[in-house]
Amino acid sequence: MINNATKIFIFLALCIKLSLCFTYRMFPNENACFYGIVEKPGEKIGFYFAVQSGGAFDIDYEVSGPNGKIVLNGYSERQGEYVFTSQMAGDYQFCFSNTMSTFAEKMVDFEITIEHELKESAPLSETSEKVLSPMEQSLNYIANKLNVIQKYARYFRTRQNRNHSTVISTEDKVFWFALFESILIVTMSVLQVVFIRKFFSTSKGRI
Repeated sequence: MINNATKIFIFLALCIKLSLCFTYRMFPNENACFYGIVEKPGEKIGFYFAVQSGGAFDIDYEVSGPNGKIVLNGYSERQGEYVFTSQMAGDYQFCFSNTMSTFAEKMVDFEITIEHELKESAPLSETSEKVLSPMEQSLNYIANKLNVIQKYARYFRTRQNRNHSTVISTEDKVFWFALFESILIVTMSVLQVVFIRKFFSTSKGRI
């Protein structure tokens, strides 16, 4: 007899999803590449990235296959999410470029997902299949909901970081504008006093 825990383990073993999540600091004029290994053609590859901070929140990216052919590329993009089917097995290259920035460092969140759909190596009995089928549906439903929650969490995190950066930038601008305005008011006041004293001094001399 196969208990429920064993059935869940078998299901998870048959549906493997390899997900690599990273946060990387891109220095000015830096190129950084990461790799994902595809075992066979036809596997689904997911690629997500979002610039969390730095500069204008933009980055150049390029995805190329094992033969060096470019699969995806973009310039000055803030974020992106793509899913494509691999045409061949091998190492897929995911590169980011910050060569457009001379001074600005950037924090980039990205995720590389490679989905392996494995077939069952040893067939289960008819009774086990009937019992496992509802579990598969439940687990797929939970997995889909978790993916939706994960996407929303990433979206709100990106929005929070960008809004925070906007607030900090606005705060700096308000501070320097207020400082300049204060200096200008003090300067105008001093000049008014000087001009008025000079005016009365000149009038008194004429009398």
